[in-house]
Amino acid sequence: MPTRPLVTCLAMVALLSTATVRAGDPKWKQHTINGKSEYEAAGVFDVDGDGHLDIVSGDTWYQGPSWKPHHVREVKRQGTYYNDFAVFPLDVNGDGHEDFLTCSYFGRDVGWVENPGKSEAKWTYHEIDRPGPSEAAWMVDLSGDGVPDLLPNAVNTVVWYEVVRKAGGKGHDLKKHDFGKAAAGHGVGSGDVNGDGRSDLLTPKGWFEAPAEPASETWAWHPEWNLGATGIQILTKDVNGDGLVDLVYGMGHDYGLFWVEQGKGTGGQRTWMPHPIDKTVASVHALMWADLDGDGKDELVTGKRVYAHEIEPGATDGSVIARYLFDPARKEWTRHVIFQGEPAKNAPRDREKRLALKDFPAGTAGTGLQLTAIDIDKDGDLDLVCPGKSGLYLFENLRVSK
Repeated sequence: MPTRPLVTCLAMVALLSTATVRAGDPKWKQHTINGKSEYEAAGVFDVDGDGHLDIVSGDTWYQGPSWKPHHVREVKRQGTYYNDFAVFPLDVNGDGHEDFLTCSYFGRDVGWVENPGKSEAKWTYHEIDRPGPSEAAWMVDLSGDGVPDLLPNAVNTVVWYEVVRKAGGKGHDLKKHDFGKAAAGHGVGSGDVNGDGRSDLLTPKGWFEAPAEPASETWAWHPEWNLGATGIQILTKDVNGDGLVDLVYGMGHDYGLFWVEQGKGTGGQRTWMPHPIDKTVASVHALMWADLDGDGKDELVTGKRVYAHEIEPGATDGSVIARYLFDPARKEWTRHVIFQGEPAKNAPRDREKRLALKDFPAGTAGTGLQLTAIDIDKDGDLDLVCPGKSGLYLFENLRVSK
């Protein structure tokens, strides 16, 4: 994984996002699912079919609503990382039990983990492909068939896996679409860049334009920006309401959360102007849109990955999880804090001796490599599941009164 990014076109006036509280802001209650967990990915689905949502992270699934842990498999550790960089539910073999898709950086693979359907039985890993080191992934409909596909951040190549229903209707296959190595980098994303109604594929170096038949036709390449080492995903949205889709991204191994405004040049060509959202947050890896305050509009939800690398800009800063709102009238973003942690004040100078569970205060939450916004307690609002090297936590949204 790259250490410091090289970012172009970011010589601009600093805009410091302010932490504000306004009427209607959700309040949050933090629940510790496992304060000793170091896995950076977690998924939420009904493992045992009892009607309650469960949490799956690393080698364990946590049975809701009590969060009783069940050890299900062994996951290889590499330094301070585990080869479990994504958890996305999918009944791959069609047996009626939710399995999950995953990827790994050091294992250089993508695969699926089979749910045996028995609470104390071991789960089995099945390799799908070895595209290279994959730091996190996302599920997004790139094929245009209404079914989310697997988009890993295979940092040395651009690849996605179409989720295809098997003949007979039971289970799924994953069909590989390889876009080569030239456009690859630290970060990947998706969104409708040109407003044609199709989901394009984004990298730190530009974007692949989805054709009319995304699963069978060639995607045109547009090298229109150079963002550096971004997080996952690189997001899209018409931020300022001008009818053009903009970019939103964070720096994976440095300070900064940014949006890039799309415009039109004198010849009608697309132009891209970067603006800061929050220059105080570091190690931004996981980003998503979610409507946490229930107003019908998605907000940007992200934060700091705890010890993305143990030594890099902002590594020992206090962790933060926040949602960001754009005010079109003022043309600026405000930060609304969900969690603010204390810094690692006595972290060893030697990177090899740093460990998040020792260096940060107990209860420190971060974004890890995956965020999940889901109504886990079924009370009508979205809660957050946040894994990371400093523990696995659930943030209960108290917006709807109990």
